[in-house]
Amino acid sequence: MNTPTRPHRNFYGRRKGKHLKSSQEGYLDQDLAALSPGPVDWDVNPDRTPLDLQGLFGGKPVWLEIGFGGGEHMVHQAAANPEVGIIGCEPYINGVAMLLGKIRKAKVDNLAVYPGDVRDMFDVLPEAAIDRAFLLYPDPWPKARHHRRRFVTPEHLEPLVRVMKPGAIFRVATDIPDYVRQTLEQVPGHGFEWLAEGPDDWRVAWDDWISTRYEKKALREGRVPHYLTFRKK
Repeated sequence: MNTPTRPHRNFYGRRKGKHLKSSQEGYLDQDLAALSPGPVDWDVNPDRTPLDLQGLFGGKPVWLEIGFGGGEHMVHQAAANPEVGIIGCEPYINGVAMLLGKIRKAKVDNLAVYPGDVRDMFDVLPEAAIDRAFLLYPDPWPKARHHRRRFVTPEHLEPLVRVMKPGAIFRVATDIPDYVRQTLEQVPGHGFEWLAEGPDDWRVAWDDWISTRYEKKALREGRVPHYLTFRKK
């Protein structure tokens, strides 16, 4: 079998922000490797061998958080749902360090962390492996010429639908009206159905929701959150 050719993927956004605290540097040095989901990056998995999710989580249902920010939602879900395993992908290393501190405090052990681009994760997730996925307050890329950088585009949605099980749930939260528009245009066209039956189904947060720092900022600045729920057909 020929080794797959690494695709060219532009990366937009930041990988590191302001200087990390010494405690956060310690979290990265001491905790991150043990939370690895397995070989994801091309330099360690050039054949794109699928991850062993059975070995990683012992057969538990697997959830995926795409861009977990500071990690508060991911840790909340892990603590509330010990019967599942959650993989989080986040290329912004400051957010990864924040998550690791929250994991220490909460003492949850049903998490795996990939500090990189979710597109590389999609390469190595087995087909129909994910029971639930979250896209919460993604970078809005507000300028029209940058809309192709948004997650809700074919480059991301095609591999997402491949790795999700039939009937799996995909949640999207955003405070940007145009992101809502693009989400409702693109996601149903990629193998998902929108589950809303009335206004409360996108105006009211999910029962197990915890407000993130991004949502709190949006509310302070007068923007209205939208909560969109989709199911893979």
